[in-house]
Amino acid sequence: MNNTTTIDSELYRKMIAQGAENLRRHAEEINNLNVFPIPDGDTGDNMLLTVSGGADATLDESLALTARNVANGMLLSARGNSGVILSQFFDGIAARLVEANAENADVETMADAVLTGVSHAYGAVLTPTEGTILTVAREASEYAHDRNSGSVEDYFADFLSEANRSLTRTPDLLPVLKKAGVVDSGGAGLIKIVEGMMQALTGEEYTLSSSAPAPAKQNIDLSKFTEDSVLEFGYCTEVLVRLQNAKTDIEHFNTATVTDFLQEIGNSVVCFKNGSILKIHVHTETPDKVLAFCRTFGEFLTVKIENMSLQHNNLTGEETGKERVKYAVVTVAAGEGIQKMFKDLGADYVINGGQSMNPSAADFIEAFKQVNADTVFVLPNNGNVILTAKQAGDLYKDSDVRVIPSKTLGEGHAALTMLDLDSDDADAITQSLEDAMAGVVTAAVSTCSRDTAADGFDLYTGEYIGFCGDTILSADNDRVDTAKRLIDSIDFDSHEICILISGKDADERETEEIRKYLAEKHPMCEIYDVNGGQSIYHYVLIVE
Repeated sequence: MNNTTTIDSELYRKMIAQGAENLRRHAEEINNLNVFPIPDGDTGDNMLLTVSGGADATLDESLALTARNVANGMLLSARGNSGVILSQFFDGIAARLVEANAENADVETMADAVLTGVSHAYGAVLTPTEGTILTVAREASEYAHDRNSGSVEDYFADFLSEANRSLTRTPDLLPVLKKAGVVDSGGAGLIKIVEGMMQALTGEEYTLSSSAPAPAKQNIDLSKFTEDSVLEFGYCTEVLVRLQNAKTDIEHFNTATVTDFLQEIGNSVVCFKNGSILKIHVHTETPDKVLAFCRTFGEFLTVKIENMSLQHNNLTGEETGKERVKYAVVTVAAGEGIQKMFKDLGADYVINGGQSMNPSAADFIEAFKQVNADTVFVLPNNGNVILTAKQAGDLYKDSDVRVIPSKTLGEGHAALTMLDLDSDDADAITQSLEDAMAGVVTAAVSTCSRDTAADGFDLYTGEYIGFCGDTILSADNDRVDTAKRLIDSIDFDSHEICILISGKDADERETEEIRKYLAEKHPMCEIYDVNGGQSIYHYVLIVE
């Protein structure tokens, strides 16, 4: 095994890329760890798409800036709860490396950065749940940090040894895992990424070119900052300074002198010294002060100053050409029929996605750009999409993004039926949408993906199961009988409307038989049919 003592920019990017490659090889294995026995396991895919967003990050001379590029790519590519947590983990690593102005990182610096990554990941979840990727990351990082490893390889070997032990303990912390007989899929995915990072350290199986990808050409639209524009984001200022013997003591030059000054006039500060060269990065409204201050120590080799208002156009709705509106609604749904239903109810933009195809933060940002509204109300309609929507809202700077935590299609539908955008009070609209979701029931019929036992049922691969939330309510080899027993298990009291949504492989005769059964059993309930066209779910029942 190698004896690496420091991680530089190029090595870090190699490690991320090999981590993504190793996860790609095992993504289906991670997918199959899904707790609920329907064919919707997507944790491996979500984590792969997330980490891949950072794998091709632009290589910088500074480890800190390369780590920031990696994290930014993951933040935008993040999808699913595990993907968002993963992106926040690497965002925390980058934040600590930037704070340390790390040109390179020794074992101690990297260990501290990984601990910061864990703190960021925990902070991304309102109520962190132990027995998940969070636990695996925390226990492994704490163990490896306390081991005081002498080399980078030893540190990651320690991390992996404890991560694997932690993973085996996850069913003891989370009953739903023990019930399903699986370990946490997010934790397993993290281990595969770190295993790949180790492969890059030891030289195993690494095939990706070490050269940095060519930077994409930027088409800067100068009209985005006109004679009447107001500078909002400041300037991204980067300079290389050759320290001069005539101006300073190069050998004993302390970068803290520069860092302290830059933090007074800006943020996102990175400053490090390599021999007689000083590299500086800062976001500031007064780049002239940066230039004047730096010239007291040396002379410039390169200077780059960019108006960040132009950079931020890719995260705003200014270029859509759509007239700015006060309110807009963005929602998520799969299936043409369901998407049309939501649009008819008032959604301005429907992101194609949901179960088994979670949209990324970038997908949400594109939707926010398209609707171009002062306030955007977001209905994710899936518990595994809410974190991504919130992360996108945090990244997007041009609208007040309000994520309404709808976990099901039924909750999203109920919220839209009560949508009233005539109010001048966004808080009141938010509250009314959240209130509308209370009491709605969403149930579905799908196909069982593995042999298991749950909720008093012996379930077998290929048979049909009816469920509400994570509770199995019916199971049968006949799809219609499964739907009927599911209907019998739902409390229709105090509900007046039932929407029967048929999937893309539903049979018209079956659908009509289920509809008649609904009408016979609940004659006072108003029944609507929708040809949803969704996959995974043969039928969805929304009871309001």
